[in-house]
Amino acid sequence: MTEEVNTMKAFGVTEFGGPEALHSLDLPIPEPGPGEIRIRVAAAAVNAVDSLIRSGVARFSDTQPPFVPGADAAGVVDQIGGGTDTDLSLGDRVMAIVLPAGTHGAYAQYVTVPAESAVKAPTNTGDEEAATVPMNGLTARLALDTLGLAAGQVVAITGAAGAVGGYAVQLAKTDGLQVIASAAPEDEDLVRKLGADIVVPRGPEWAYQVREHVSNGVHGLVDAAGLGDLAVPAVRDGGTVVSLRGQDGAEDRGIVVKSIVVFRYAREHAKLDQLRQQVEQGTLLPRVARVLPADQAAEAHRLLEAGGLRGRIVLAF
Repeated sequence: MTEEVNTMKAFGVTEFGGPEALHSLDLPIPEPGPGEIRIRVAAAAVNAVDSLIRSGVARFSDTQPPFVPGADAAGVVDQIGGGTDTDLSLGDRVMAIVLPAGTHGAYAQYVTVPAESAVKAPTNTGDEEAATVPMNGLTARLALDTLGLAAGQVVAITGAAGAVGGYAVQLAKTDGLQVIASAAPEDEDLVRKLGADIVVPRGPEWAYQVREHVSNGVHGLVDAAGLGDLAVPAVRDGGTVVSLRGQDGAEDRGIVVKSIVVFRYAREHAKLDQLRQQVEQGTLLPRVARVLPADQAAEAHRLLEAGGLRGRIVLAF
C-alpha cells in the first residue's frame, strides 16, 4: 500500500543571505481554510520584494523560518476551503497575488490564498505570462488610484520600461491620461509601444526636461524607478507623487508624496479581475524576460539583482 505524500517542494531560506541562500525545502502541503483556495503552482514571478525577503531586509512579524519568497502565482485550483464563496471551481486556471509571509510564498508547488486574491488566468496567456500580472499590475493600479487623476490630465512615470512602470503606462492610457515616461534610449521604442505619448531620456535632468513639454509640470507622478527628490521638480504646484518605496511626506510648492504598499490591494478581487480582462482585450501586455526551472531560484535572484531586465523572470514548476 502506497503511503500518501503530504509534503511539497518549495524554495526559500532558513538563514538570510545572498542568492545562494535559496535552497530546496520539503514542507507540508498547505490546507485551505474557510475563505481560501489552494493552487497547484505552475509558475511564480520573481520580483524585487523577493530579494528583500531572502536577504532579511523585508520581514513579516510573527513568522519563523523557513521563509519562502514569491508574491505572484499562476496555476490550477486543486482544493477549495469549506464554506468559501467563490466563482472559481476545481481545475480552473488562475493567477493570484500571494502574501509571502513565512512559508506562504509562491516559490512552492502549492500555495493557499484568500479566494479574493485569485481570479481566472487570462485565456490568451500561458502560466508564465499570467504569473507576471497580479502583483505588478495591482501595484500600478494602486499607484494610479492613489493619484486619482481625471481623464485628460498628465501623469509622469519613471522606470517605464520596467515591469511596474510598463503596466502603469498601459493602465494610465486606458484611464484616458496623457503619459510622459522616462526610459533609456534603447527602450524608447518599447515604451512608446506601451502607450507613452512622450518619452524623455532618463537621467539627472529628466524632471526639468519634462517641464519643456509641460511648462507648469505634470499633475501627478508614479516614481517606479525610485528617483525620489530628483523626480519632484517634474510635478506642478499642489501635485502628487506616488512612491513605491519610502515614506509619505510633503515637498515644497504643496506637493504631496504618498508611499504605497501593494498588499493593500491583495483582496481587491474586482481590480485583479479587471487586469485579467485588460490582458484578454490586449490593452495590458504581460512581459516575461526569462523562464527558469524553480530549482534555479538562486540564479533567478542573481539575474534580478544584476538589473537590466525588461519584464519578469518566472520560475516554472
